[in-house]
Amino acid sequence: MSHTQLAVLGGGPGGYAAAFLAADHGMEVTLIEQEPRLGGTCLLRGCIPSKALLHVAKVIDETYELHDEWGVSFGSPQIDLDKLRARKDKVIEQMSGGLKQLAKRRKVNVIQARGKFLDSNTLELTGDSSTIPEGGKLTFDKCVIATGSIAAVPPAFQLDSDRVMDSTGALQLQEVPETMLVIGGGYIGLEMGSVYANLGTQVSVVELTDGLLPGADRNLVKPLQKRIETLFEGRLHLGTKVGSIGIRGDKVEVAFEGPGKFGTEQYDRVLVSIGRWPNTKDIGLENTKVSVDKRGFIGVNGQLQTDDPNLMAIGDVTGNPMLAHKATHEGRTAIEALLGHPVEFKPAAIPAVIFTDPEIAWAGLMEEEAKAAGREVEVVMYPWAASGRAQSLGRSDGMTKWVVDPETKVVLGCGIVGPGAGELIGEAVLAIEMRAEVGDIAASIHPHPTLSETVMNAAEVFFGTATEIYKPKR
Repeated sequence: MSHTQLAVLGGGPGGYAAAFLAADHGMEVTLIEQEPRLGGTCLLRGCIPSKALLHVAKVIDETYELHDEWGVSFGSPQIDLDKLRARKDKVIEQMSGGLKQLAKRRKVNVIQARGKFLDSNTLELTGDSSTIPEGGKLTFDKCVIATGSIAAVPPAFQLDSDRVMDSTGALQLQEVPETMLVIGGGYIGLEMGSVYANLGTQVSVVELTDGLLPGADRNLVKPLQKRIETLFEGRLHLGTKVGSIGIRGDKVEVAFEGPGKFGTEQYDRVLVSIGRWPNTKDIGLENTKVSVDKRGFIGVNGQLQTDDPNLMAIGDVTGNPMLAHKATHEGRTAIEALLGHPVEFKPAAIPAVIFTDPEIAWAGLMEEEAKAAGREVEVVMYPWAASGRAQSLGRSDGMTKWVVDPETKVVLGCGIVGPGAGELIGEAVLAIEMRAEVGDIAASIHPHPTLSETVMNAAEVFFGTATEIYKPKR
């Protein structure tokens, strides 16, 4: 039986961040990951491969924009699926290989195995890897649980056919089907639907609620929904439930129940994308003092400590938002707390980005959240139609908005929709965390002509002094 000072269960963005920081501080660290490569869902079958494919989709889409808007024509894209798949896989291999080398240089012991708690100080390790210690057990002083999440696929949708896919199956790019239905109008479904639509698939989306991206700011969603309707040629079925799905020969037959669509339809493939579940089942938590709620999330305090004094938890298993960058910062906070530093995970803003076209990004307190909490705020918006840079890109449908405390003038939240919104939101996060006042942003000189100017311009709207639009302060 082997022993380690710190065990980290899960090698995703949260797990390897925690393991590496602990090693940097001189701790003896063992990282347990059941996959043969580090990186977790984000790198191996999520954020990174999907963004690689979304880049291809955007370039294809831009060629059509050039034709329609600028008079520059290209021939129809010829898709070499093997080469496209190989390029995506190369990105994954390069990044996972880099993580392997970083673990080695930091002297982090990496074990490829599935870990299950036997008690609060012991993990049972199973698998066929030579890295598993003799006896198949590892004891530890402390352990960080970073097992992430899995795609939520209800039993009714779990058919024995690769024609019914989750996001992992969609990223494998087995083919470019003629038709595909995306069940769920959330960010994963819209991102993958956009990829396949630009590759040539006739994509349809069915969403149970009355709008895409439930929970996202409606001002931000509106320009995206309009563009998505064009890309998917109007095949958005909102307020509609999928009653059942089944395999009929080489097709997937779907029964719809709702005002958006009723009856049955057949598709070549179906992507089930209705959310994610925390990966906390069958890892032996019942053999510890860890508390788990009815949804499977682990309870933690501000230092990411569970109810078991030997166990910490980070990332998707601790609750929403399920985002890689949240997991990374939680991992670092957990280790800092373990080292006795006075830290707490209590961010004022966790940015969220949806990498569709246009991109949507937001951070901090948004308008609808403020209303639900009964908090008085002032909301100011700057339309990208007034931005010279947006006009030159032919993308004037974007918008930047600030949510401001009307008394202190401190910025509380920010939302952006448009190309590059994910890059622009970082400035807003810093402003919110530093408790900047809206006047600080308006007075900070931004380069012209750029989209970043819209962050400053939206702040100027608060004072009624935005140069490119006439909207006096009330």
